[in-house]
Amino acid sequence: MSACSLECPNRQEGVCVPAKRLCLGSVDVGVHEPDKPVDVSIVMPVHNATCWLDECLQGILNQDFTGSMELSVYDDASTDGSRAIVEGWRERLERRGVSLVISSHDSTQPRGVGYAKNRAVGQSSGEYLCFQDADDMMMPQRIRLQYEACLLHKTSLIGCQVRRDPEGSTERYTRWINNVSQEQLATQVYTSHGPTVIMPTWFCSRDWFQRVGNFDEGGKGVPEDLLFFYRSVAQGGGVVRVDQCLLVYRYHQQAATHTVLEETIWNHRVAFLQERVINQWKAFTIWNAGKQGRKLYRSLTHTNQKKVTAFCDVDENKIKKGFYTYEDSKERPKPKIPVLHYKDAAPPYIICVKLDMTCGVFEENLKSLSLKEGVDYHHFN
Repeated sequence: MSACSLECPNRQEGVCVPAKRLCLGSVDVGVHEPDKPVDVSIVMPVHNATCWLDECLQGILNQDFTGSMELSVYDDASTDGSRAIVEGWRERLERRGVSLVISSHDSTQPRGVGYAKNRAVGQSSGEYLCFQDADDMMMPQRIRLQYEACLLHKTSLIGCQVRRDPEGSTERYTRWINNVSQEQLATQVYTSHGPTVIMPTWFCSRDWFQRVGNFDEGGKGVPEDLLFFYRSVAQGGGVVRVDQCLLVYRYHQQAATHTVLEETIWNHRVAFLQERVINQWKAFTIWNAGKQGRKLYRSLTHTNQKKVTAFCDVDENKIKKGFYTYEDSKERPKPKIPVLHYKDAAPPYIICVKLDMTCGVFEENLKSLSLKEGVDYHHFN
């Protein structure tokens, strides 16, 4: 996993700039002229983020991007003075060439992350959108490098590698974020990890955002980022990652992601997997005869359950038993699905085995079959 440094050379009056951009004691940046469109809008929803905002805003101030930028903030019923902190940075941001747009609503109750993101996008004017969470901090190169990538991939969601803070939290997840291959960004979209480029790192063109449509505004408990990601993929959008660490991605219990139930995520994933993959298959094998594999089978439509020719596994006890009986079925006799050793089963597979958990044993077993990910199998782990 790539290391991510917070060091900021060439610092002058709180601004991080490369040496070649110094000009008569000030930063040679792209100042927005009224008759020209803004290059990049930084889209930032805020709700009670006082303890992170100064670092977050300093990260924006430190950008080495020389185009024009604006920061579009939507305050979603903060009660801790978050808006006042942002307003307190207005002069420093504008001196750097970053215009500030900020608004809020009158309700005492927050309306949710999706609502706040949509309002922040709606009041912004940039040709490109850089999504920023108020509890994270971007590295000085973030906007420049993602902007350059987006110029080449205008119908894609652009992500980046991250450094997790505190270090060591969500270790497997962080490894996956940073190390999944560029090809797997498109094939591993059904895993429990969620979007293969995580929402706090997203960068895209405004045109593509508008084509995909707004975030779901269902509020607390709605995985608005996952639903947007699925719609983007379904409309042919690409998934690209800048392979440099451009964001400090904080882990804490107040994060909105903790309000989304695991079962909610599961149901959306199953629906997307069936729509995009299983509905087009005539038959397939579920790799894992244990709890997760059986749960997937029970979650499928009746039509797709009929397509399951077998479960496969390496557990000798499960294989020795010979079959899985779907006890909750209303059919008579109840369906019995064979349980085979993975070498005796036939592709395509839906794999319900967790990655990075068996010291490489599962990965070697899968590799030995010489199959193509995204064609012969999909991960649903």
